[in-house]
Amino acid sequence: MNFRTLPVLLALVAALNAAPIHAQAAAPDAGPATGYVPAFQPGQHPGTPAGAPNQVLVLGTPHLAEFEGQLRQEQLAPLLARLRQWRPQLIAVERLSGLQCDSLRRQPARYADTVKSYCPDVTQAAQLTGLDVVQANEEAGRLLAAWPAQPTPAQRRRLAAVFLAGGESISALVQWLYLPAGERRAGEGLNDALVARLERLRGRASEDSWIAAPLAVEMGLQRVYSVDDHTSDLPDPADTQAQEAAIRQAWDNEAARTRRTRDQALREGLAQAGGVLALYQDCNAPGMPALVYRSDFGAALAEPSPQGYGRAYVGAWETRNLRMVANIREVLAQQPGTRLLTLVGASHKGYYEAYLQQMHDVRLVNPMAVLKD
Repeated sequence: MNFRTLPVLLALVAALNAAPIHAQAAAPDAGPATGYVPAFQPGQHPGTPAGAPNQVLVLGTPHLAEFEGQLRQEQLAPLLARLRQWRPQLIAVERLSGLQCDSLRRQPARYADTVKSYCPDVTQAAQLTGLDVVQANEEAGRLLAAWPAQPTPAQRRRLAAVFLAGGESISALVQWLYLPAGERRAGEGLNDALVARLERLRGRASEDSWIAAPLAVEMGLQRVYSVDDHTSDLPDPADTQAQEAAIRQAWDNEAARTRRTRDQALREGLAQAGGVLALYQDCNAPGMPALVYRSDFGAALAEPSPQGYGRAYVGAWETRNLRMVANIREVLAQQPGTRLLTLVGASHKGYYEAYLQQMHDVRLVNPMAVLKD
């Protein structure tokens, strides 16, 4: 489990409890807790788009950084082969966009910890390119709009530098991977420090560096899209011990133990032939989202603390997933009729698919059909 979100929960509870008056005033007219279902369900009206529908493959993934030292990049070849056969035209990853990080930096009282945890430093790339984050993103868009069929190494180095200045490290890595080894050097806005940074990123165990970026190069794509969202984060409260204890107690359940047993067996088989593919098949199995819910969010929702720690945790989780899916939908709206692969932590997968299924112009792809042996 990722405990980095836990310290914000007390503050989330405070925010929720700070505005009970409107909720309590509305309660008498809200009707029973169950029974009302709106007649209009967007997911039941997929519509008939003028062209090809958007196809979205949600690939739930473990965070490969957890397997540092246990996993080699070449072990991912069977997975990449299957994704390549699906031929994605867009790739989205679970990272904060440079533009969102730029916005969060402007509110340090609320987001200092979030920026420290999730936002790469753009200072050096900004100095070398002369572009701030907004300008760099605009420049990247301008360059890509006129991108030649056969870009020169200098053009790729320049675009990599611009992406770094714009806070889009994985898109910078995509350009870096296109370059022959002899052309991976300083120049066009890259100095030795930024070159070293790109090389570290290339070698780091990460689904972004080892799956998304190499696959983008194989598919002839020039960038990936960062769709994570942390705008609902709040500053750490003064005391998190009671909050963490309550959530940990909720997570002490049979479904969580089942997940741990499965995870351990898959980890032990990782080095065997087919071990990585088995891991991804398990993450994307039809029953996994329900197991995740029972072990984590459903258990937290029923957590009985008077402060409502579990309910605040679930509220923050749902908010984040809704905004992440909104970011994906925005990307699709800009390029309708496309195949989009989105890589996301396995606990997000069920929420991604449920929310995306409500979109009129989205058709979900069965990941198990793509991952089959």
